[in-house]
Amino acid sequence: MLEELKKEVLKANLDLVKNGLVLFTWGNVSAIDKKFGLVVIKPSGVEYGGMTAEDMVVVDLNGKVVEGKYRPSSDTPTHLELYKAHPEIGGIVHTHSTYATAFAQAGRAIPEYGTTHADYFYGDIPCARSLEISEMEEYEKNTGTVINLTFKDKDVVAIPACLVAHHGVFAWGKDASEAVYHATVVEQVAKMTFITENLTPLTKRLPQHIADKHYNRKHGSNAYYGQGDKK
Repeated sequence: MLEELKKEVLKANLDLVKNGLVLFTWGNVSAIDKKFGLVVIKPSGVEYGGMTAEDMVVVDLNGKVVEGKYRPSSDTPTHLELYKAHPEIGGIVHTHSTYATAFAQAGRAIPEYGTTHADYFYGDIPCARSLEISEMEEYEKNTGTVINLTFKDKDVVAIPACLVAHHGVFAWGKDASEAVYHATVVEQVAKMTFITENLTPLTKRLPQHIADKHYNRKHGSNAYYGQGDKK
């Protein structure tokens, strides 16, 4: 079942290691088959080294395991809340990458200081609030809820990532590969931001007209960056 999607999700999980975003088992990737309403996700606590496509777990949007010999990632309920709320999302990544997680632990959004940030995110990368005691019983589900609350007035396509206070990073995209790409950019931007603020504590934000230019030349209706659909 969903054999090709399992291969894509496996590759995306291995790319987390390749891109230096995870240690040990500190992360996961999922992708959704929208036609069938099924999600493929990394198994919980399984080392990346010997992982195969057959190890991926298939769940429905209620979290019921449809196929797989392992338990799905403990973060599965978070992924499901995002998929259910945002049909634009096709793949999700969760990491504890160093610099981005440092911002999350500080409870800070990653401010938009430069054009690298603006090329991928239209504005700050937000930080969702920390969960309360009353939300602990369904911790992972409520992690998804607070991300969705953070995005109630934001565009998940224009800002394809969110930090969660005291926790880590969630990033997404049209598929698993793009989600990993965005998670990698989040970490690099967070590192640049950390260095920038240490060099100049009162750094000025990127002027809006420059931010608009850089985002729109890649993602706007008249985007011209790259080769587009040219053969």
